[in-house]
This record gives sequence, C-alpha cells and structure tokens, in this order.
Amino acid sequence: MAVRKNKTTDDVLLILCKAVKKILSQTTTNNIQYSPMVQKISKTCLKPDIGCFVLFDGAFSGLIIINMSSGAALELYQAYMRQMGFPEEEISTQHTSDDVANVLGELMNQIVGDFQGELEHQLSISISQTQPRMLVMNKELILSVNANIDRPQSRRVVFRTEDHKTFHLEMAMERTEFIQLDDPDNQNYNQSDMTKDEQNKAFLDDLDI
Repeated sequence: MAVRKNKTTDDVLLILCKAVKKILSQTTTNNIQYSPMVQKISKTCLKPDIGCFVLFDGAFSGLIIINMSSGAALELYQAYMRQMGFPEEEISTQHTSDDVANVLGELMNQIVGDFQGELEHQLSISISQTQPRMLVMNKELILSVNANIDRPQSRRVVFRTEDHKTFHLEMAMERTEFIQLDDPDNQNYNQSDMTKDEQNKAFLDDLDI
C-alpha cells in the first residue's frame, strides 16, 4: 500500500515560499532565494520600512505579511519597472513613492494568486483573499493585524534579493492538517474493468493486508 503523507502548516508555508520566489523572480528577473530554515514566532507584525498584508479564508483562515526594508523594496520595484520597459527618468528612487507601493501591492496580489492556484492543484482546496494592503512606516512603528484566526500557528522565513538585501515573509494560519484519504490517481478507476482477483487484491491493498 502506498504511503500517504499528511500536509501540515509547514507544507502550506513551503507552497507560499515557492510562490514568492517564482513571482518575484519572473517579474523582476531578480535572483530571489529563501532560507531553508523556518522560524516559529508568537505573532505576525507589520514592520518598517514597508509592510504588505493579505487576509485569506475558505478551506482555512490565515494572514500573509511581507516586511521589506527600503533597500529591498526599491531593488524589486526598480527591477520590475525596468523589466516592463520604463525609462530611468520615470522610475522612482524613493521607497515612499506611491509607485513603489502600487507595484509591490500588485506583486503581492500575483503571489497570492499563484499560491491559491497551487493549493487547488496540490491539495484540492480553495481560499479567497482580501485586496493587498501596503503601509510605509517609520522605524519606531510596529503594527499587529488582528486576523481572528482560531488556534494560530505563525511562521517567518527570510528571503534575499540578488543584491543581498533581505526581506521577511510571515504567515499565520489556523492549526490544521490535511489527511490524504485516497490516491488521487486511482480515485476514479472503473472496477467493472477489473477482474474479480484484481478487485480482491485492490481491496486487500487498501486494507494494508
């Protein structure tokens, strides 16, 4: 009998990390990397210089936050604008510019969209999201977002840009576990096409006898 692997919070986090890396790498041609280690944290917070958050619910509820320094935010924003063909004189050099917030918000939207698609593909579940919210903050301000998550589990992962500037992905989601009931490849087989012996063997295999 095939081994059935259950999916936990950290499996969902890995799907999200891959979505962040994929979208930012594709849209900015920037070599984005994330740490192989994940940090368990007590709560998620919006931190300086730029914080972006999205709430989601559906199969489970949660919160996604990306906290960037001004340097990381500008590097990704400027790389995106150049990739889109904008001339240098139209590209902002200040992280407080509305253009920077708009671009990072759009990238966050694409990240969560890819995350949703992978959840549906890999786990056959769906979630819905709020519109991404961006906040530019000074160095004394830290904000907590009350997402009303039941039994939250919080995680933080460090990302690094091509120029070695770091930013942080934080995720909080309700404690949950996805248990595989059946092998999806064999879910819709037609027993009428099987011999009696094959049906008996399949039955015993499912019982792990």
